[in-house]
Amino acid sequence: MENNGQENKDNRGREQSAVPSAQGPAEFLNLKIREPHHKAAGAEAVAVALRHVITEAGPVRGMKALNHLNKFGGVDCPGCAWPDPDDHRSVLGEYCENGAKAIAEEATTRLTDPEFFQRHDVTALSQLSDYEIGKSGRIAMPMILEPGSRHYKPISWEHAFSRIARFLRERTTPERSVFYTSGRTSNEAAFLYQLMVRQYGTNNLPDCSNMCHESSGVALKQTLGLGKGSVTLQDFEKARLILVVGQNPGTNHPRMLTALQKAKKAGAKIISINPLPEAGLMAFSNPQKAHQLLGASTALSDLHLPVRINGDVPLFKAMLLHILRMEEDRPGHVLNTRFIEEYTCGFDALQGHLVSQDFGALVAASGVPEPLVIQAAEWIASTDRFISCWAMGLTQHRNAVDNIREIVNLHLLKGAVGIPGAGTCPVRGHSNVQGDRTMGIHERPSPALLDSIEREFHFSPPREHGFDTVEAIRAMNDGRVDFFMAMGGNFLSAAPDTEVTAAGLRRCGMTVHVATKLNRTHLVHGETSILLPCLGRTDIDLHNGQPRFVTVENSMGIVHSSQGNLKPPSSHLLSEPDIVVGIAMALFGEESAVPWHSIDSDYGRIREWISATIPGFEKFNERIGDPAGFYLPNGPRHRQFTTEEGRAVFTINDWEPWALAEGQYLMMTIRSHDQFNTTIYGLNDRYRGVYFERRVVFMSHEDAASRGFRRGQVVHLRSCSSGRTRKVRNFKVVPYDIPRGCVATYFPECNPLVPLESFARGSNTPTSKSVVVELVADSAEGDSNG
Repeated sequence: MENNGQENKDNRGREQSAVPSAQGPAEFLNLKIREPHHKAAGAEAVAVALRHVITEAGPVRGMKALNHLNKFGGVDCPGCAWPDPDDHRSVLGEYCENGAKAIAEEATTRLTDPEFFQRHDVTALSQLSDYEIGKSGRIAMPMILEPGSRHYKPISWEHAFSRIARFLRERTTPERSVFYTSGRTSNEAAFLYQLMVRQYGTNNLPDCSNMCHESSGVALKQTLGLGKGSVTLQDFEKARLILVVGQNPGTNHPRMLTALQKAKKAGAKIISINPLPEAGLMAFSNPQKAHQLLGASTALSDLHLPVRINGDVPLFKAMLLHILRMEEDRPGHVLNTRFIEEYTCGFDALQGHLVSQDFGALVAASGVPEPLVIQAAEWIASTDRFISCWAMGLTQHRNAVDNIREIVNLHLLKGAVGIPGAGTCPVRGHSNVQGDRTMGIHERPSPALLDSIEREFHFSPPREHGFDTVEAIRAMNDGRVDFFMAMGGNFLSAAPDTEVTAAGLRRCGMTVHVATKLNRTHLVHGETSILLPCLGRTDIDLHNGQPRFVTVENSMGIVHSSQGNLKPPSSHLLSEPDIVVGIAMALFGEESAVPWHSIDSDYGRIREWISATIPGFEKFNERIGDPAGFYLPNGPRHRQFTTEEGRAVFTINDWEPWALAEGQYLMMTIRSHDQFNTTIYGLNDRYRGVYFERRVVFMSHEDAASRGFRRGQVVHLRSCSSGRTRKVRNFKVVPYDIPRGCVATYFPECNPLVPLESFARGSNTPTSKSVVVELVADSAEGDSNG
């Protein structure tokens, strides 16, 4: 692996790779490749889920957690952010296979206690795979890795808080400190965290949104006035057409399949747009229905468009052009001209742009056969009640913002926003990632938020923009960051350009992690590293014998409570809010402008502060008493478009076609069915027919044949950017149904290939779905251990 001139050494000066798996295994496991599945869930999903839960937590503890999941007064799933239907939350609780796996990971009875860290030094631990590290168990107590040491050792909470505060006061400055946030963090913890950071004096608040749906927020804010989706769960049963774009709900948001099933039953058609055909968009066997548990299923997609990677803008542009031509043939019967005139601006400019385009060239650039493009466009033209759902398949390209704005153009042509059964639906990947942003976790805070903080807490928060994720990694590598703290997450494995990110972390004087379980970022550390173990969603949060709850916001802007019901695995854990308060009190002392000491035992005081600071949370403590929660304000849902223009905005969008040389492919990184974000539950991707191995590369049957690659043949992958070559080694070829010139690999294994300098215009999101790579046969590069 290239290191770009950075030192990659442990505390004793030995060479150390951030991702030992970049070299691959000396011997592969027994890779099995079978036929991909054509439907999702069913009895097999139930069996797999129960096996994970019982293996990790045991039958009693595991079932106790599941029976409390996604119910009124229960635990909000720490997995995806898909909302819970009220009829389920009141009785049974709705959960999916991967939600059960997430619960199993958190409810595990395994512990990484002081004896564990005494047996295993950080160098040895860092050579394990992400899967092996994750299976080590819950962190049992605060731990510290002192300068020059190879072993984490116990530290008291008081001492940990003191060490962190002393470093922030004496060893660094606010502008040289970075505070990262993961999407699992509760509203209460996120609000306190951003408040502490801003009282300290910086807006260096990168978060996981920077790497996923930042592009969605930017595009929707520009065009509709709010960086969130506009639909509710009830809209799915009223829609006549649903587009699912760049998304694999069967793996990443399985509970969404219930909503799609209900929509189909109500008469909706579904169009899936994705380079890969995914089982969860073909058919769904609902495990909560007896006849489907036994094998029956509901067909989902009526039309599948196998778009080429990053072919979305030309695809949508071709659809828009075809719809305009339909309007020319039937004036006044296709476009919603009344909506366009009353609520939008920019239509004439878009129309002029589209009529100058070559329809055939657009279709060719998309990679989708022309008859399918025309059929999809005509279905869209036939109704104003359509919903567009999307995920990272759209948001992680250089033209990601353009991708989403082009979808908005389709909606605006038909007036398909702000009415029942219609609107935009970015499907968030982590259970409170949207709530964290609402709470102020943002490197570019609005003046209104800062004004509210100043008015309520009587200090002047910084007005200068801070670092996002890409900027923070660059600053760490430039020696402009001394302190890095992560509120949850696995920053190293989630970030692009893994070795560059690792080099930046190693340059920090102190790294601090609030976490439930050990992960790779804890092992690639600064001079001093501190682990602060926190309660998980499933853990009972007691203060003076009284249980406490936190709140979250789902993908559709509903805020509701979450309360654990399991005995914590260790008596040495603190809640995330208590950890923030402990650091803040050590940092600012009793004379702090913010009365940190006044936070009461039930977090009610925090919610009072949120009520006074964040719009939409008025009377928070009172309204959160409703078990169903409450909706936050959403202007586009009511055709109130608070853009700079005061109207919904048509936009002219572009894309950057990749000029691939001979032997080059456009790679996208994806999840397997046995993972959630960077958490690896197992080594199988059964919906795609891959078992017992993660180091695989999916490529088209035709491309594999033209290169002479056999199924299972070992290849190495490399990408080149800005004069630097990045490599990962020892992957096995899996011929698959994917457009020619495109390949797919799992992350985090292939994150080392994603260049830090390649990111989306306008959002700075790394382009993990658009990486130009070469595949080199093992024999062509000589010694595979070189």
